[in-house]
Amino acid sequence: MQPVNLFNLATRHSEWLSFRQSVVAGNIANAETPGYRAREVAGFEAVLNGAEMMMRATHARHIGAGEAAAQSFDTHEADTWETSHSGNSVRLEQELLRASEINRGMQFNTGVVQVFHRMLAATVRG
Repeated sequence: MQPVNLFNLATRHSEWLSFRQSVVAGNIANAETPGYRAREVAGFEAVLNGAEMMMRATHARHIGAGEAAAQSFDTHEADTWETSHSGNSVRLEQELLRASEINRGMQFNTGVVQVFHRMLAATVRG
């Protein structure tokens, strides 16, 4: 089993939450656009399962140990409560619930990082 780098995991989670928030904002912005289909981001579990392990360069002359390219997140058509007669599937109530989930995720992520940082600081101080 490989060690878990909590700070990298928290960073990846906050990037995913940020991307998800931009998708929700796009859905809300197109709430009145005829024919617009609401979008949703694949779950964070899919991001973790699809993560590739990259080699780390410990020396400048190592071959093929470049920085990992930024991974884009997959989006798909969202499951919505209903579709209007214009073909628009955005429901503001549902999008606001998603925005609330994102907010709770960010608060949780921040809390975990703060606790871990305090544990590290206490360990260093002795």
